[in-house]
Amino acid sequence: MHFASFRMAPRLGQNIPTEYFILANLKNDGAVIGRLADHLIRETVVDGHGSSYRYVGVATRGPDGRYDVEALRPGEWIVQPGLVYALETKG
Repeated sequence: MHFASFRMAPRLGQNIPTEYFILANLKNDGAVIGRLADHLIRETVVDGHGSSYRYVGVATRGPDGRYDVEALRPGEWIVQPGLVYALETKG
């Protein structure tokens, strides 16, 4: 399956609200594969449209403490408390 990639212009990330890169209202769908700050890390999660996302790592932060959204690859999104999930199947 091929998804259109999304690339930000250089240095654009600091002007775009971080919230644009955060998934919310998710349903846990996969096995527990770890913990971060008393938060269970699920292998997969599903959004309200039925799209599923697979855990790929922890979000990096800049010196100012903000998420470094420019480090995200196409199809990757942040899930609180700072986990990165990649789009697996579109709902």
